[in-house]
Amino acid sequence: MKKINEIVIVSGKGGTGKTSLTAALASLFTGKVMVDCDVDAANLHLILNPEKVVRQSDFAGGKKADIDPELCTKCGICLDACRFEAISPDFVIDPFMCEGCGACFALCPHCAVNITEGTAGTWYVTDTGNNERFVYAEMHPGEDNSGKLVSAVRNEARIEAKSADIGLVIIDGPPGIGCPVISSVTGTKLVIVITEPTPAGVHDLERIVGLANHFKIKTAVVVNKFDINPGLLNKIKDYCSLNNLDFIGEIPFDSAVTEAQRAGKSIVDYKSECGASIAIKDIFKRIELIIGDM
Repeated sequence: MKKINEIVIVSGKGGTGKTSLTAALASLFTGKVMVDCDVDAANLHLILNPEKVVRQSDFAGGKKADIDPELCTKCGICLDACRFEAISPDFVIDPFMCEGCGACFALCPHCAVNITEGTAGTWYVTDTGNNERFVYAEMHPGEDNSGKLVSAVRNEARIEAKSADIGLVIIDGPPGIGCPVISSVTGTKLVIVITEPTPAGVHDLERIVGLANHFKIKTAVVVNKFDINPGLLNKIKDYCSLNNLDFIGEIPFDSAVTEAQRAGKSIVDYKSECGASIAIKDIFKRIELIIGDM
């Protein structure tokens, strides 16, 4: 049984090219399980285009309250207790406003309130061809607990990797440093941060590197659109050198990336010899070397 190495591609904010890089790596690596942990806005499946769903399951999210009209006497106690204004004057609970705090349930003198677990989303294990697995999920609008759904998605990916004796899981992580990101990076072997040479990009890089350092995870850095600001590119390189981070590549601004997105393909499949593709192939080779030393 092979040891499973999980690597995650993250960014401090959306729009830095994280999914484009992940899709390209998916095309270059063989013998891997792909995962999209950006469950609030999953989009890697638009490029990987899975052929079929192997299995799927609903994910139970936060609790919701519901009033039984047969038992409700409209005494108004729950109406006064609800701080989220989720209960209407005719004693109907809006599920999108309800936070599941349970105050109405605890205070109702006639036991007219029920607390139930709602379905917050659905995860899918899919086949992308050549018997390769891709796992992703979709949160329902307005639902929470996306960090728990990320954990569920990663667990399904590990199950698939173990059953097929595959040693590599590649994770497309969510942006930012919140709960879904923490669920995406904990326990991984390598965090790859993709950023841009802008003041916001430098700031977001520092935040997410701080998160990775907190969990003591090896971190590598990629700069996308490096040629739009050479000065800040050098600042990022200096930051990596000072903080013992592996700087593994820089991707030029390339309009072919946008064309590939519109075509629903990874850049290395759409135009394999353009500037962005050549740069990503070099990044891929550096990642292979890092994984080989793990």
